[in-house]
Amino acid sequence: MRALAAVVLTHLAISVVHGAAHTGARVDLGAAGMAFVYIVILAGPLVGLGVAFRRPRLGAAIVALSMAGALVFGVVNHFFIQGADHVAHVAREWRALFASTAALLAIIEAAGTVIGMRGAVRVRRPS
Repeated sequence: MRALAAVVLTHLAISVVHGAAHTGARVDLGAAGMAFVYIVILAGPLVGLGVAFRRPRLGAAIVALSMAGALVFGVVNHFFIQGADHVAHVAREWRALFASTAALLAIIEAAGTVIGMRGAVRVRRPS
């Protein structure tokens, strides 16, 4: 549970800084993108962590699924699609913070996916 909590809270902290870079660089996502960010990327892991206190496997599964969704969304938008959200197209004065937090998010979301999956499928052996 500690690893799950650590990855979720670290993800939240990095997301807040990345969001500030989005705002500063004036990178808008549109309504659908913002809905995905608020529901899947921000709320999903927090909800999963909350659920994990009562139902550890279910909570871990929610964290894994939301982190996997966030990972795909972030990697595709920040590193593949040549749009305003791509790290190379962000305003120069915000580019370093934007790109570094995008990379950190990818790392923590990959970790969150693995940690969540491990918690979701953990089999308890009889004592």
